[in-house]
Amino acid sequence: MFETLLLNFLFLLFPVVIFLIFFENRPNSYSHKVLVLLSAVAMSLCIAKPIKLEIGFIFDLRYIPFIIVALYGGYRNVLPLYLILNIYRFYVGGDGTIQSFLFSTTVMILVPYFSQKFVKLNSKHRIIWATATSFLTIGYYLFTLSFVHEALNRQFWILTINALTTYVGVTIIIMILIEKIIANIKNRDRMVQSERLNVVSELAASVSHEIRNPLTVTSGFLQLLNKSQTLTLDEKEYVELSLQELKRAEKIVSDYLSFAKPQSENMVYSNMSAELEYTKNIIMPYASIHKVEVEFSFNNSLNKHYDRNQIQQCFINLYKNGIEAMKEKGGGTLFIDISERGQNIIINIQDTGIGMTKEEISRLGKPYYSTKEEGTGLGMLMIYSTIYKVKGTIEVESEKDKGTTFLITIPT
Repeated sequence: MFETLLLNFLFLLFPVVIFLIFFENRPNSYSHKVLVLLSAVAMSLCIAKPIKLEIGFIFDLRYIPFIIVALYGGYRNVLPLYLILNIYRFYVGGDGTIQSFLFSTTVMILVPYFSQKFVKLNSKHRIIWATATSFLTIGYYLFTLSFVHEALNRQFWILTINALTTYVGVTIIIMILIEKIIANIKNRDRMVQSERLNVVSELAASVSHEIRNPLTVTSGFLQLLNKSQTLTLDEKEYVELSLQELKRAEKIVSDYLSFAKPQSENMVYSNMSAELEYTKNIIMPYASIHKVEVEFSFNNSLNKHYDRNQIQQCFINLYKNGIEAMKEKGGGTLFIDISERGQNIIINIQDTGIGMTKEEISRLGKPYYSTKEEGTGLGMLMIYSTIYKVKGTIEVESEKDKGTTFLITIPT
């Protein structure tokens, strides 16, 4: 029995190891399909090598990948596993086939229903939830078997104890490995983003001031030239166009300057209430023009050191992006909620705009990427840069035609 359980455990490690070695750096949509396929292989191998009991039933760890995929992937990802599990189980035959079908159907209906809530939990709570789900489901399965098996002999109770402890133990181990992989991927992405922002910050600080000086001089001379009485209409038009382009260049330089390191004269120690109130008032006329309502809620007493100017510009960019996303739908509501959780400031900014695809979300904060036709991407890059400077994190959830939510966590 122990050798078979160990073999089943190795089957469950198979998708984790294969994914970690070969598919960790692939796109999310591709990774999901690969994980479902690997889980199906692991589940099939568990069914192929079960523990055969004297009472006629077989026991294996097939439901662990089934439950984990149901929790992480929802109905769409667990449906192929459900079909493979039952087709293979009916092929194997023997006692308990009908009970296995009824049990897997029950799990298929109930467990994925909690998937959306499950993925929003933190790592520790996901492990607890998955372990509890595994315990309850296998406990329910054994409970149903007790009605089918007339004589509950010693072997059945040994099976019950071993099954519960094995399922709980293996689920904990697999979940810890999965959460560790997820944490490593997030940390790697955060480090890459941080390095990218540091490079942009250094370039901005060293180049922007040097460029701004000649731009200012050129703009001044062109303004003087524009006042000349000897210029023709065509020449005046050329000067006006040149001044407009210089203003645009100065705006881009100003955007780059926002990536520079926090300035000591702008540093404050506050709960951000003044900055949030100021930026809300700044953005209100812009929201009114585009028929967008703003619902603001503030409930926070935690303080943090930050550059006031950069934080203000960060919030203005976020609000403006939300309003512009709703502009194409003829209006909507921008929800701004600031609260505290533990020793973290939680900023939730939600719009009811056009939304984004998963690919668009994954590219947010990268230089020169923008979802707007005339956008440069510097505004979003500045947002990520500012939040990383205060050691915060940004999580984005979006759905096409339904809206986008930015969840910003800033530790104090």
